[in-house]
Amino acid sequence: MSSEMETVETVDTETAENAKETTAEETTAEETTAEAAGEAAAEEANFEPVENIPAALEAVLFAVGEAVEIAKLAEAMGVSKKDVLSGFETLCEKYKDDSTGIRVVRLDDKLQLCTKNEYYDVLIRLVNIPKKHALTDVLLETLSIVAYKQPVTRLEIEQIRGVSCTHAINKLIEYNLITEVGRLDAPGKPILFGTTDDFLRSFGISSMDELPVVSADKIEDFKRQAMEEANLTIET
Repeated sequence: MSSEMETVETVDTETAENAKETTAEETTAEETTAEAAGEAAAEEANFEPVENIPAALEAVLFAVGEAVEIAKLAEAMGVSKKDVLSGFETLCEKYKDDSTGIRVVRLDDKLQLCTKNEYYDVLIRLVNIPKKHALTDVLLETLSIVAYKQPVTRLEIEQIRGVSCTHAINKLIEYNLITEVGRLDAPGKPILFGTTDDFLRSFGISSMDELPVVSADKIEDFKRQAMEEANLTIET
C-alpha cells in the first residue's frame, strides 16, 4: 500500500512539473512570436529596430500630441508591444520626479504624453484652453450609466434614470466625455453612446476595467434620485 502511494505521489509530482514546463514554454512561445512580429515589421520596412525605446516613445508621443495605439508604436519602432510597454513603464518612473511637469498615461490600448494635473491652471493662463467642466449630480449619474452599460441608447439611459436625459447627454457630448459609437440594429436605428479617451484621462484610469463595481442597489438609487428631481421640477 505504501509503495502504491509513493507511486501516485511521484506521478502527481511529475504531472505538476510537466504542467509548469508546458506553461513556461507557451509563455516563451508567445513572447517570441511578439518579438518576431516587431522584427518582421522592421525588416519589411527596411530599418533597424529602435534600441532606446523610452526615448523614441517620448519623442513620438511629444510630436504627435495625441493618444497613439500601442500596436502602431511597436510597428513604427520595429519592436514588440511588450517592448513598448516596458518603455512606457520606464517613462512612468522617470516622470514621477517632481522636476518634470509631464506624464505619460495609458488609455486602453493607447499611450499619450500630457501635462501633470497640478500645472493645468498655469497652462490655461498662457493658452486658450477652457477650464475643466464641473459635473453636476445629474451629469455624473448619466455618465456613470453610459460608462457601465456602453454601448447604450438614450432610451436605455432614461429607463434607468426614469427621466429625460437629452440635456445631460448633449452636455456630456459637448464636454467630450461621451460620443456616438454606432447605431442599434433595431427599428429607428437609435444612436449608441460610449465613453471617450477624455473620459479615461479625466478620471485618471487606464481602461474601463479599472472602474469600481456598481451594485444593483446603486442603480435603484439613481432611479429614486431621478424621480425626486422630476417631482421637484413639476412642483417648481
